[in-house]
Parts: sequence; C-alpha cells; structure tokens
Amino acid sequence: MMAYVCKYAPVEIVKGFGEECTLCNPMPDNFAAADQLTHRNICSFSRALIENRLKNSSGALLLTNCCDSLESACDVLRSINQMVFVLNLPHINKHCSKNLYKNELLKFIKDYTAYSGKNFDYTKFCTAFTQDAQEMSGKYVAVMGARLSEELLEFINKASPLPVKNNTCTDVRRFGNPPLTDTLEKLVDWYASELLSQTPCMRMADVSSRKMLVNDPNLKGIIYNTVNFCDFYGFEYMQLRKQLTIPILKIETDYTTQGAAQIKTRTEAFFENLKLPLTASPEKKQFQAVHPRPLEQQYTAGIDSGSTSTNVVILDSKQNIVSSSVLPTGVRVAESAEKALEDALKKAGLSKNQIYRTVSTGYGRANIAFRKRDVTEITCHAAGAHFLNPAVRTVIDIGGQDSKIIRLGENGTVLRFMMNDKCAAGTGRFLEMMAQSLGLTLEEMSTCGLQWDEEITISSMCSVFAQSEVVSLIAEDKKLEDIVHGLNLSVASKVIALGGRARMKGEYMMTGGVAKNIGVVRAVEEKLGSPVLVPEEPEICGALGAALIAAQNQFTPLHSGR
Repeated sequence: MMAYVCKYAPVEIVKGFGEECTLCNPMPDNFAAADQLTHRNICSFSRALIENRLKNSSGALLLTNCCDSLESACDVLRSINQMVFVLNLPHINKHCSKNLYKNELLKFIKDYTAYSGKNFDYTKFCTAFTQDAQEMSGKYVAVMGARLSEELLEFINKASPLPVKNNTCTDVRRFGNPPLTDTLEKLVDWYASELLSQTPCMRMADVSSRKMLVNDPNLKGIIYNTVNFCDFYGFEYMQLRKQLTIPILKIETDYTTQGAAQIKTRTEAFFENLKLPLTASPEKKQFQAVHPRPLEQQYTAGIDSGSTSTNVVILDSKQNIVSSSVLPTGVRVAESAEKALEDALKKAGLSKNQIYRTVSTGYGRANIAFRKRDVTEITCHAAGAHFLNPAVRTVIDIGGQDSKIIRLGENGTVLRFMMNDKCAAGTGRFLEMMAQSLGLTLEEMSTCGLQWDEEITISSMCSVFAQSEVVSLIAEDKKLEDIVHGLNLSVASKVIALGGRARMKGEYMMTGGVAKNIGVVRAVEEKLGSPVLVPEEPEICGALGAALIAAQNQFTPLHSGR
C-alpha cells in the first residue's frame, strides 16, 4: 500500500502496479513525537505527517517536493529509515516542464518496480481513472484553500445548509481518457501533461485559472482553509476577500484535534448566517428587573454555557426580559445549566414546563440535553446586541476564554467576525492571572488603573510571558496603578488588532464579562478614539440572543433538501 499527499502525485501509476494508493491527511492529537525530530515552526501539515508516520508507517510514502516543508519532512522520515519516494514537481505547465515531469514519472516506475518486485500494467493503469467532477445542480458552498482533514470536511458537510464542494488543493482529480499506445514513454508523456494541467495549487507559477473556482453564480459561500505556518493560500484568501461579494470565512488549522472546537464554532456561525436572519427589533430594549407575567404567556429561555459563567435569560411573548441568572460554570456543564435555569425560573416565579423553547449557546451548548437547538455565541451576541441597540455595528465580546469582533448589518445580520486563536491573551482568563499576580480582586483591578502616572507597555501578549513581565515590574517598584493601566492597554491593543482584520466600524458595543472592567473599556475607547456602549449586564448578552432566537425561531435553511 502507498500513501500520497499531493494531487500532482502519480496515483494511477501506483495502481498500475496493482497497489492501493490512499490520500494521507492525518490529524493527530498533538506533535509530541514529531517535535523530537523537527523544528516547531515548519508547516503544521508536515509535522502531522511525520507524527502519523511515526505511529503508522505501513507501506511507502509518495511525495512531491512542492514546498520546502515537505522536503524537510522527507529528510526526517528517511533519517529514521522510512521508505519515501519523492518526485521533483515543476511549478509551471510548459512543454519543457512536461518533459521534466515525464522523466520523473519514468524514473518512479523504474524505482517502484525495483522496490516492489512488480511490473507496471497498462490495463490496471487505465482502469484506475475515475471521473468525479463534483458537479452541483443548484446552490452550494465551496471549501477552498489548503488541504483539509477528513474529520473537518465531514463536519462541514454535516453542518452546511447547502451541498458542499471540495475545491481544496487535494480535491477531486480530473483527467481525460488514456491514449491507446504501445509505448510506455508516450503513455507517460500524456499522463505528465494531464497531471500538470490540473487546477493549479497556489505553489504553481501561474494560478490564473483558479478563478474558475469562484466564477459560478450558484456559489453562495466559501470556507477558506489555511494551514499554520504556510502563507501561500493566505495570499489568495486576501485577494478573494477584496474581490468577492459572497460570504467567505477563513479558518486556520494547526492540523491537530486541539483546535477543532474553535474551528467548528466559526464554521457553525458562518452557516447560521447563510440562513434567514432574525427580524430586527423595532425598539431599543434595556435589561429590566423581574416582571411576573400571566401564566398563559409563552416563555423562551436562552442559556449561554461559557468557560467561566453560565448565563440564562428568560423572555415573555412580548420579548420582555422577565428574568436572568449568572452562575459560575462548574466541572459539569449540564448541571451548571440546570442550576442557572432553575435560578432564573425562581426569580420569575415560573416553572420549567412554562418554557416553550430553549436555545443554548457558548462552548457547552451541545451538552445541554433539554435545549431545543444550539446556536453559536457569535450569532447570539450579535442578536442580543442588535436587540439592545439597533444602531450598533461592531460588537466586541471579550469572555473568559476568547475574544470576538462581530460586524453587524443594519438588520442585525453578521457581516463578518473574527475570533482569537488558541491563546488566553486579551481575555478574562488573562486578567484573572494578572490580578492574582498583583494581589487584586477582579473588582479592584477594574478601577485600579483609572488614575495613572507612567504609561507602561506590556510587550508580551502571551499570558505566561506577560505574567513574568508583571513580576519584573513589581520588582522594579513600579506603581500598581501604572502596571494595571499597562495591562488594560495590552488587552485593548490585542482586541483592536483582532478587530482590524474585521474592519471595525461604529457604533461599538462591548459584551461579555470583561466589559464590566471599567479600565479595559476606557482603554478600548482610547484605542478606538470612539465611545463604546456597555449594557447594564454585558455578560448575559449571549443568553439574551439565544432567547430571542428561541422566540423568533427564524433560522430556516436556504436548502431544505439537507
């Protein structure tokens, strides 16, 4: 058996030897073994490939040297005596290039014959070609960019309201019919031309024909995948972002399972906004105290199961907030949700059977069994912010574990959003760590830096390094207020940098628990040069949005056949 990683690899030649040839797209849990053999800054896919081969190296590996990173992977694997075939891939589709690749393929046939002891069979080669152009008869979503793991591709297919077409760099390969010839050289000459005539990957010299991937009126959205420490596809994404008017979402994978949760949240939010948007609320609402309602009314509940707190909002049939609750999230998400809902019900004088529909959001949203459905926190914070103030165009949500920038349209729909990556910098967790280092409570830290003398720059955005920097500042006898102000500015800088990619526009609203930190809000306003609205209870904005979605129930798929 042979494994390959590139669409330019001669898969059909391998099958011409009667061997099985399968695409290798591994997604390991981590790079523990690979990191002992190579540098951490090489392409994440190459590290995943090395990790996979160290654990499962049955059969040979077939590579093309399309980039330096794969060449490095080849060197590492050969150094531990793994069988790796490498073909020199021309990066241009010209006559001389075809001749060069033809010679590479002929050499591969010779080398594989010596390795396997088998002879190349013309008939097996011809029957190896399959035509599957992934033709779509109606509206569809495309996955583009760099290679995507099978696990994530399967998730995207299941989550999408429309059919999904795989246009990544390892997508379906397309060929004409093999010629009838009695010479191997003529056959391989045709085959080299066919391989180099595939829709070019971004590493090829001429990528102009890639425009055919997006020039289709049935294409209604793009999920654009990039791989950590690989820039090629990032350039195309930026170009498409400027040129296209259809929704486009960029995701980046480090090719481990550890980043899957955030990628899924982003993807689900993207699909939620390919569906019908919420109806705009005609009037601005404010968080109110508990208002008992007649028992014949229908009530809906929104539950935001976050990393730090579990928040609940209950609405009546007129979309009045009748109750809310904020409780710490314990080690059992479902139990925390039950307790928070019970607390909100008690405040409103209601029973659970009076709740007509419950929608959950947040990291633990899928683990709440009694929910009617779950919706991403991106969509919910957008819905909640728009409900509170329809003039808001940018939502800055800083929670316990992540930060989000959400751009809204006039009717409250999500135009674009950005999330921080797997890093606590600039989040509530970051501020908790800093408060502990300074011997402050979060409440004390909220106001401590409002009056300051020296502007201190906390240069390290990594939470661990920033903590060391704070310890050094304490040792230098810097004023506590100045240090806290520096931390506030560092959080604001991180958020504004994230927002720069989302093209932030006013008016602005901050949601999430960190919005209760006055110092951070002031620092964000200073960086933006604009006032920032803060709801009376900013941490329950996501739960409010979930309750609104439960009440309106208007997320109907565009494509009812899925």
